Amino acid sequence: EVRMEGGPLRCWVVAGTPARVLRGWTALTGAPAVPPSWALGPQHARWGFGGEREVRRVVAGYRERGLPLSVLHLDIDHYDGHRVFTVDRERFPGLPGLAKELRAEGVRLVSIVDPAVKAEPGDAVFDAGLAVGERGAYVRDARGRVVVGEVWPGACVYPDFTDSLVREWWGSLYEERLSQGFSGVWHDMNEPVSFAAFGDPSLPRSARHVLEGAGGDHREAHNVYGLAMARAGYEGLLRLRPEERPFLFSRSGWAGLQRYGGTWSGDVSTGWPGLRASLSLVLGLGLCGVPYSGPDVGGFDGSPSPELYLRWFQLGAYLPLFRTHSAIDAGRREPWEFGPEVLEHARAALVERERLHPYFVTLSHVARLSGAPYVRPVWWTAPGDRGLRGCEDAFLLGDALLVAPVLEEGADRRVVRLPRGRWYDTVTGRAYEGPGPVVVEAPLSRIPVLARAGAVIPVRDADGELELEVWAPAPGRSGGGLVVRDPGDGWAEAGLERYVARWEGDRVVVERDGGGEGGPAVGLPVRVRGVVEGAEG
Repeated sequence: EVRMEGGPLRCWVVAGTPARVLRGWTALTGAPAVPPSWALGPQHARWGFGGEREVRRVVAGYRERGLPLSVLHLDIDHYDGHRVFTVDRERFPGLPGLAKELRAEGVRLVSIVDPAVKAEPGDAVFDAGLAVGERGAYVRDARGRVVVGEVWPGACVYPDFTDSLVREWWGSLYEERLSQGFSGVWHDMNEPVSFAAFGDPSLPRSARHVLEGAGGDHREAHNVYGLAMARAGYEGLLRLRPEERPFLFSRSGWAGLQRYGGTWSGDVSTGWPGLRASLSLVLGLGLCGVPYSGPDVGGFDGSPSPELYLRWFQLGAYLPLFRTHSAIDAGRREPWEFGPEVLEHARAALVERERLHPYFVTLSHVARLSGAPYVRPVWWTAPGDRGLRGCEDAFLLGDALLVAPVLEEGADRRVVRLPRGRWYDTVTGRAYEGPGPVVVEAPLSRIPVLARAGAVIPVRDADGELELEVWAPAPGRSGGGLVVRDPGDGWAEAGLERYVARWEGDRVVVERDGGGEGGPAVGLPVRVRGVVEGAEG
């Protein structure tokens, strides 16, 4: 039974395989944005960076230990009094210079952006919002008074992002973020939040919104508030820097959020249940049309044990948004804070993430074209398999890899339920036959990752160049895979290449398929793995 308040419920029904359903959903709600290439690398955040000195220390810690790092995020503590679109000049006196310095080392800065604006005459953002249009930019109550809530800066007002004039104004404010050297933004507190001792910690239900000219109360606007803010930010960044794809992810959203970016877990609790919930979240979001997401690796609060941190880190290395993050009063989340053993195993996870970077680039473009998420349930191609439908502790990364994270304390092996076909352990090369459960080794040094027989996967070789990793098809069978060569962070058209792997006598042959361009793999080096019984690549 479904009961709706405030209007009719309009339904669409899409039947078919998961792939077909996601294609239909994409047609209804929009194609996912493709994140910039650098946003597919390892990221680090903390609420509570002490200032520029600490930021440099953390980045140097990654560099000195040979750990890859693509992005560092600044939380609300870098603002002046927590006021949005400001900078604490005491702790960050030279933020643009810091951003330029880090970017030269291959590390981008990303800024948090909250919707709440400090309700204080003289505040530049507050005053500017009052002058937007005829009624100002802020949400009002039924008597026309501006609604005031309590957020980090104190008493705050809330832009009404359901008004196109407000979205345009808000988007223009991101010029300040770009001028500080930030390369992207993450939206927080945009449910929206208003701190409350009891009751709903959001705006009053009676608060009035423009709702694209239709008008209505907060019951109608609440769920789309974060979506409309994402639209304002994305379109603003696009106007300000049209030559680059915007990078944006949001704590809240609604159907269609994927058009503007992705999302993350919010404040996931530190503990083994939080680790398990992280996987459920990313799987569920992917099936709801938001393919780019991830958790706070290590959990947001408290201090994870070295084992919990490492297992979370190893899972995160195979998720689209791979970001450590923690609260201001929580323990550190840098890999070297958990001892030399954890550091070495975390390094291996980071190195493998960087090696698989071309595969993540390919999956991001496949998501845009088809709606298919990077992270898929193991029943993706066999939704009728009841055994696979009950599997909630493993996932497919694209159609080539099956990742089986360790979600229980003390485990050094685990059961993995395989879909039909042959699967290779990517470390040992051992072949397993599905469908059905198998027991695989899961030492502290790694989590089990299995490759589908016949898979063709774009990876980086030891020199950082693109190569094809091919897993030998089962005897008498063939395989293949898609490759999108990284077109950069602008709007260049990404070409989709399809490769086929097959046996030819005692050799595995890889050819480019389609367009009459068959033959060898068009200049890309090929490394064949999983070849058995003396066969050669």
